[in-house]
Amino acid sequence: MSENKRKVLVVLPAYNEEENIGELLDQIQFALEEDSKTDYKVFVVNDGSRDNTAAIVEEKAKTMPIDLFTHPVNLGLGATIRDGLYRAVQASNPKDIVITMDADATHNPGLILRLFRMIVEGHDVVIASRFQPGARVIGLAWYRKLLSYTASIIFRITYPIKGVKDYTCGYRAFRADVLQSAMNEYGDKFVDQDGFQCLVDILLKLRRRKLLFGETPFILRYDQKGGMSKMNVGRTIKNTLILIVKRFFVK
Repeated sequence: MSENKRKVLVVLPAYNEEENIGELLDQIQFALEEDSKTDYKVFVVNDGSRDNTAAIVEEKAKTMPIDLFTHPVNLGLGATIRDGLYRAVQASNPKDIVITMDADATHNPGLILRLFRMIVEGHDVVIASRFQPGARVIGLAWYRKLLSYTASIIFRITYPIKGVKDYTCGYRAFRADVLQSAMNEYGDKFVDQDGFQCLVDILLKLRRRKLLFGETPFILRYDQKGGMSKMNVGRTIKNTLILIVKRFFVK
């Protein structure tokens, strides 16, 4: 990769994603290489998968720039996001752009360039939002939609961030120097939540900074997801409520 060009560094947390990871990497390669000639690298953190996830990623690494890091055992989304972000930031220049997204085929890589463009235009953090005009959610159970909407309202009331409605979607873009600065401040505690609530906690820590947040609508394609959901809904609700209270006292 050229040291003078702004690079896209994509972080993919992956746990038992053999049904999805190969096609997703192909789509990322098309979006960032064949279509736009963008310099990029994909950081896949294999969270102790028991299927062929790692083998598929290793095969794809022969034809595209991939950094594969494997946890010997399953540690959960928090540790996986943490390790992916740290590896990406360590490999970045300040103006590079770090993208986080799911590895389960629900996030279309075609949106990466829009996130990229919004960062270039001046945003510090951009979220692919289910709550912006033009967004659609396909194939998700009604109660999951209700939970997401309820969470959005709760967080907008308790921890408002100008420009943010979707606190729980993991499809995001960050300026690399924003993440580096936050990691320098928090150290190992920047991502210290185990489960899906880690996605909210990252925003709550960044909201204390003078950053420009933005959102873009996206289409969540849950109907294209292969395999079972990794989210334990009851546990996620409980841990998120605990986090809401905790962040009143521990910043």
